[in-house]
Amino acid sequence: MGDRVIVGLSGGVDSAVAALLLKERGWEVQGLFMSNWEEDDDGYCTAAQDFQDARAIARELDIPLHRASFAAAYRERVFQHFLAEHRAGRTPNPDVLCNREIKFGVALRHARRLGATRFATGHYARILPGSGGAQLHKARDAAKDQSYFLHAVEMEHLAATLMPIGELEKGAVRERARQAGLPVFDKPDSTGICFVGERPFREFLGRFLADRPGPIESADGEPLGVHRGLAFYTLGQREGLQIGGRAGRAQLPWFVARKDAARNALVVVQGHDHPLLFSAALAAGPMHWLSAPRTGAFPCTVKVRYRQADQPAWLEPRADGTARIRFETPQRAVTPGQYAVIYEGDRCFGGAVIESVEPAPGRRAVA
Repeated sequence: MGDRVIVGLSGGVDSAVAALLLKERGWEVQGLFMSNWEEDDDGYCTAAQDFQDARAIARELDIPLHRASFAAAYRERVFQHFLAEHRAGRTPNPDVLCNREIKFGVALRHARRLGATRFATGHYARILPGSGGAQLHKARDAAKDQSYFLHAVEMEHLAATLMPIGELEKGAVRERARQAGLPVFDKPDSTGICFVGERPFREFLGRFLADRPGPIESADGEPLGVHRGLAFYTLGQREGLQIGGRAGRAQLPWFVARKDAARNALVVVQGHDHPLLFSAALAAGPMHWLSAPRTGAFPCTVKVRYRQADQPAWLEPRADGTARIRFETPQRAVTPGQYAVIYEGDRCFGGAVIESVEPAPGRRAVA
């Protein structure tokens, strides 16, 4: 019998195949289902069905299944920060904190209490050995790679984790599940907020944040309408502005270019590629390094949002642990509160929260 590994079994195909592969490799596999959002009376939370799917997977694989709720930790460590950032007019990414604080924090510790020497997940990423220890690399399937969401996890926690599907394409994962008779082989992927699920976002946010209406203005100060509250909008957003045609203006769609928190004003511009939507550089908060911290400027690639193609840039570390990231090509809708994640080739070197942006030369600031 091999060492015990606890697999975070979500009820989806990816974690199911992760468990399957580890069992085939001789590990003593047990599953852990995490239910961390308890308000499911609105019909959007799928935790109950996901648990039944996890039970069916465990039965098919003949492995024990544990169940735990980390709802209190999720609200304290992830969701309260999520709300605070929105109140401040920023746009957070809760999945990054969810991975760091819950999946690779309290859940990993729980797995160790269950006697596991390793924790495993169905993430699309690879943890490879390197001269300085474990390294985080992109998945083989570039379209499914999730290293962006893992950049803030402590390296010692990633080093204690197995991600067996990181070497596989998504199609191959589904085929392995089908061949093994796993009932979730064709279950759709989840794309909602970590543990909260897929639901109308503004309606959901409105349950926790009050409306705070203010003016919608053009970049030159023309009143255009009234917004619901800065918390309900993000840079680059087009939908939901409810701005009709304006006399004397081109018939182009409007996009959010700036949130003026001091005046509670939403500044919008016309056209997807309006110059005020682009930034030449950003100021990042304290860097979380997945390597020895760098001290001098160096070339890299950066993602400022998930699914974005890697963008060539220069990272300039600062003495206080923060950094400036300068893009080779100006980037659209770089959003404070989101994360800038750093790569060299397939290897992820860490990242940081975007604090502010710098306009491209000859353009006014939009941060």
